[in-house]
Amino acid sequence: MDQSRPRILYVTDLAYPARGRRYCDEDIWLTSRLREDFDVALCHPLDAAALMDGFDAVVVRNSGPVLHYQAAYDAFREKALANGVPVYTELTGKADMAGKAYLLDLTAAGYPVIPTVNRTADLHLLPEVDEYAVKPVLGADSIGLEFVGPEALPGLALDGGTLVQPRIRFQYEVSFYFVDRTFQYALYAPRPEERWVLEPYEPTDADREFAQRFVDWNTVDHGIQRVDACRTPEGELLLVELEDLNPYLSLDLVSEETRTAFVAAMAQSLRGLLAS
Repeated sequence: MDQSRPRILYVTDLAYPARGRRYCDEDIWLTSRLREDFDVALCHPLDAAALMDGFDAVVVRNSGPVLHYQAAYDAFREKALANGVPVYTELTGKADMAGKAYLLDLTAAGYPVIPTVNRTADLHLLPEVDEYAVKPVLGADSIGLEFVGPEALPGLALDGGTLVQPRIRFQYEVSFYFVDRTFQYALYAPRPEERWVLEPYEPTDADREFAQRFVDWNTVDHGIQRVDACRTPEGELLLVELEDLNPYLSLDLVSEETRTAFVAAMAQSLRGLLAS
């Protein structure tokens, strides 16, 4: 393999109808910059398994929720692991890449996360609030999410495949973006009703330590992760989700200097993946 110009299969759904943002613009821009270091070809997620053998690595980016093509994604993942094809982000992730059951593990371990249970016998462990969020373990983009009052909890058929959380009335949501285990930038939504109207956010040392804990907990050495959190009325940060499969990066909202640094970090990370 010519290490000077590795061949990258970049997986994206350029037509995915994301709410409030255009995934395709981000991937068009990002691949245009990655071409300075790699030979890059774009493909739809449904074609990734068939095409991957001709490339040195596969980069999974804005490919949409895998629930929309679960069988194809499972086949891609199985083939990549069987053939030793490097995938970016690495398939070793144990957060959203594997469903949302990790929220149960983090709750049990005492991490600062929105309390989460999946069994009727554990409902008493949740704080008493006016509403609860009920969502599938294998969910994404709010698919299957509903809100119920406390009177509905006893009637829920919890079989392990459904998560229950208190609905947090937060001040704002904030996202921290990482390449490998290194923080890159942060953005936040100052108005809770407008999740994807984001602005640059300057994290405190405590904020960065909060986000770093989750990235360090995860088993990913090469890849992109986004730590989504909410700020409670009391000022505490709680994890909403740890996205380690294909997080949208909102690169259009950061400075050119930050974008340039992000691409450099990603290119270095990809070279590290290829060399591992």
